Amino acid sequence: MIPSVGQRPTGPVTFLFTDIEGSTQMWEHHTSAMEAALSLHDDVVRRAIEGRDGYVFSLAGDAFAAAFSSAEDAVGAARDAQADLASADWPDGARIRVRMGLHTGVASERDGQYFGPNVNRAARIMSAGHGGQILLSSTTAALVDGNAVVYVAECRLKDLSEPVRIFQIDQPHLEFAPLRTLDSTPGNLPVLATSFVGRESEVEEVAALVRLHRLVTLIGVAGVGKTRLALQVAAEVNHEFPDGVWLIELAPVSDPAAVPDVFAAALGVTVKPGLSVTESIARALSGRELLVVLDNCEHVLDAAAGVVDAVLTRASTPSFLATSREGLRVPAEHAWPVPTLSVASGVDSAAVQLFTERAQAVNPAFHVDEVLDSVMEICARLDGIALAIELAAARTVSMTARDIRDRLDDRFRLLAGTRRGLERHQTLRDAVRWSYDLLDHDEQSLLVRCSVFARGFDLRAATHVGGRTDEFDVLDLLDSLVRKSLITVEESRGRGRYGMLETIRRFAEDQLVASDRVREVRDAHASFFAHEAERHWEIWDGPRYRESVDWFETELDNLRAAFRSAVERGDLDVATTVAAHAAMLGQSLQTFEPVGWCEELVAAATDGRVRQLPRLCAGASLCLFQGRPNDSLAYAHQAVALETEDGYDPFLHGVSRFREANAHHFMGDLDTALEIFSELAAQPGPAHVRGACGQASVLIGLGRDEEAISIVEDALAAAHRLGNPYWVATALGILGRATEASDPTRAMETFERGLAIAIDERLRFVRPVLMVSAAPVVAVHGDPARALGFYADALEAMHRSGEIADAANMALVFASLASTFDRLGRHVAAATLCGVIHRYSSQALEVSGDLFQRLRAALGESEFDRRVTLGSAMELGEAVRFVRAELVDARNELASCPG
Repeated sequence: MIPSVGQRPTGPVTFLFTDIEGSTQMWEHHTSAMEAALSLHDDVVRRAIEGRDGYVFSLAGDAFAAAFSSAEDAVGAARDAQADLASADWPDGARIRVRMGLHTGVASERDGQYFGPNVNRAARIMSAGHGGQILLSSTTAALVDGNAVVYVAECRLKDLSEPVRIFQIDQPHLEFAPLRTLDSTPGNLPVLATSFVGRESEVEEVAALVRLHRLVTLIGVAGVGKTRLALQVAAEVNHEFPDGVWLIELAPVSDPAAVPDVFAAALGVTVKPGLSVTESIARALSGRELLVVLDNCEHVLDAAAGVVDAVLTRASTPSFLATSREGLRVPAEHAWPVPTLSVASGVDSAAVQLFTERAQAVNPAFHVDEVLDSVMEICARLDGIALAIELAAARTVSMTARDIRDRLDDRFRLLAGTRRGLERHQTLRDAVRWSYDLLDHDEQSLLVRCSVFARGFDLRAATHVGGRTDEFDVLDLLDSLVRKSLITVEESRGRGRYGMLETIRRFAEDQLVASDRVREVRDAHASFFAHEAERHWEIWDGPRYRESVDWFETELDNLRAAFRSAVERGDLDVATTVAAHAAMLGQSLQTFEPVGWCEELVAAATDGRVRQLPRLCAGASLCLFQGRPNDSLAYAHQAVALETEDGYDPFLHGVSRFREANAHHFMGDLDTALEIFSELAAQPGPAHVRGACGQASVLIGLGRDEEAISIVEDALAAAHRLGNPYWVATALGILGRATEASDPTRAMETFERGLAIAIDERLRFVRPVLMVSAAPVVAVHGDPARALGFYADALEAMHRSGEIADAANMALVFASLASTFDRLGRHVAAATLCGVIHRYSSQALEVSGDLFQRLRAALGESEFDRRVTLGSAMELGEAVRFVRAELVDARNELASCPG
């Protein structure tokens, strides 16, 4: 869209909307001619608008939308355009006729666009007209020369709750067919009390389907807006059905046997002697081009489907647009799932627009810009369900958006509603219960049990928590619940993953809490995830590493819920199993939350002599990466000591001993670390790989690179045999460090191999460590700018979302970067980082080598000491911000001096 260059009108504005009549068919049959014709049309209409000081604010396809400060100018522009269009030299087969509509009023503005009821009214008035016709609202007609205006009719238009008086510009030489209004064709579509907000693309898509298929069923969860969308689509296609659009409301029908009679009454069908009601309906509709909107079929599904199937089988002209929680499963059916309203585009999203309009209806002082974040959170937490959003917006009459947001945990009481009228769903709870009550006992039971899951579940989990043994029985129930729009399903890493909208889950959870099964179900959930966490850790060391960490990442919310549930009921065995194995799995993804679970339990598990206490202590020792090597060592010592005691179940493959050696290494006790790593390296299998990698890493720190190379090459071969990419990439990183001094080309190639694996396998812990290891050699022998990029990426990986994900290795970033800054001549930044390093382990300091002496010589004793003092006073977050800024400056400096 190219807006006009001139001044955009404000205050009372006259809107002019234009549209080419029959453009779709013309494009189909005269494609090449239409390209030239459309260009001519655009020139004529734009010239007429801008020639009268109009402002084009939208050009969508072949439709113009313009605003004028003067109603006379708007009408003049419309007259000019119609005159020039009538006399234009059109290509063969592409003579264009344009309908136009005008309305005057005040509209809201944002980003050069107008929006609000007055804009919508102008568009609807235009859509009632025919090619060559200029229609006006009564408001606009009162502002222009009365002799030029002719009254046409009072009629109902799409989206407008009240009839409107429509006028037209007098064109004595032209005659037009009756207006395209809701009154001009047979039918019983209701006048809607509220405007239709958003979903323009959905209306267009469903309308296209109605033109293609004789039965379209809108399916979706209760309250999502199926009925409102169906009525909007029906109004959109109203004029395409000469025998009308007819609404049949099935919600009040409680007896399925009465469904044919309801059909007959709504359609004015008289039962013929010798024929059933259904047969009479099918015969009466034969040859009639009509659309039947069949609303709320789910509770009488089979009866409704029977009538529809009979009509479609015996009559070729009627069409149906149905709404239901699930499809009718009639052979001719095209099911279309109605999506919830999106919040993704913020203030312009359908969800926020709906909330805003409904809020302003009850509270004209409501301004969404002031509380946008709260409104977006409300809409998102209500799953984009239209009914829930409307009920929440209604609360703004006496509550702020923030107050509403803060009370959504009790949404069923908050969104009770006070609406009058015939609405079936007066409250959010009514809407969900309507669907729940239609389920059979087994479906209700599984839905309620599945409410314990956090952010989804798979078939195995549903079978266990559902208290069943046959997965195929559960699959059938899940299939039914998916079709009934109460369970969602999507593909996740090649497998089906089920879930619930949070509103449905909360309702089901309420039913569970009210039952006598709540403890049984929560116990089943916790025990399942304890077992699965242990099972996935057992495959972590091998070729199925990726499967194990993918599972952890997917199920972290369920693991958290299982842990908390077990803690609350005092089941230390289950809580310990979840915490210990989740901590070990999470470390490789730089997710250290479960480490806190381990520490939370250590005292109680020690007192209770929990069988897996050594595993719990090993998990707690991962606090090393939170910058606490002393605590890490204490936990690791406890884990190792318990391994030889009867009644305890430690981790296999030297895990606890490795954690102990790692703590010594980070504390700078290299001799002890080397001794333990060497002990592990002498063992077979995964313990050998762990020990050899640690052994080589310590040897590099001791300057014994040649010894390290042979050891880590052996570790690399063993890691390949294990098939675990974590250890393969780790070994490559250590080999790169070991060869850096003697063979920098080999070192860079080795780092590249490790990084490629880390990227492909999403090794979130290994990748930033590899980057920091590679950066110094890349800075000297490769591309300094790329080296700085490595540091920046590693820093962000270890400081995700403003939280320190890996404080221990963050010290290595600072130490390595200090040396690189020194080599790049950025001595002040390097000296400041030396001060930061003082707050961390001696392992980081030993990496620095003789850096301090070089910086003292470069800066002088006094300046060096001042910079170190400044750095040593920095908290970790402040140090991260300092490094980010220095990296930006350094990269910019390199970019400006490419030589």
